[in-house]
Amino acid sequence: MSEMVELKAEERTVTGSEAAKKLRKLNSIPGIIYGGNKKPQMVALPRKELWKQVETGHFLSTVYTLDIEGKKERVIPREVQLDPVRDFLVHVDFMRVSKSSRIDVEVPVHFIGEADSPGLKRGGTLNIVRHEVELSCPADAIPENIEISLEGYDIGDSIHISAVKLPANVTPTIQGRDFTIATIVASSGMKSDEEEAGSTATEGEDDEK
Repeated sequence: MSEMVELKAEERTVTGSEAAKKLRKLNSIPGIIYGGNKKPQMVALPRKELWKQVETGHFLSTVYTLDIEGKKERVIPREVQLDPVRDFLVHVDFMRVSKSSRIDVEVPVHFIGEADSPGLKRGGTLNIVRHEVELSCPADAIPENIEISLEGYDIGDSIHISAVKLPANVTPTIQGRDFTIATIVASSGMKSDEEEAGSTATEGEDDEK
């Protein structure tokens, strides 16, 4: 887990769509903090700094410290709303977490060892079934990614969650099912060659008859 990032925020007392529009014109993004047996708190964050974090690709699986005018809260983003047309930030939801909190997060999957995969060496293709896996993790031990080695995998092989070594106290939220994360499949070119070879063999048999 990387070092916790601190974000500046301001408390906002005026709510509603018009107030939110005014905030965004001032390059601030409205947000809300909830959970932790406390009342929800309305905040506003600098658009530029918030967007930098969203662009990291692991915003929703990172615990942050929000500095709200000197008062600090440990939070994790739960939802980011973007404008459907212009794709800019509209709103963000945060959930309070403590050191003892356990949360469910989507963690990206990274693959290594492509050069050591017999299937890929022969021209096969990596078919990724799940680009992310939802894990139950301690708030202070969220893995940045799941790393899976492709060493030894051949065409027709599947990689299941049971083959993945997860950190201590980290478990998949899907229990009782050894779900597939990726498979090694024959490329379209290889399939065409096989079909052509099969067709040639059939024609040869017909000629003999």
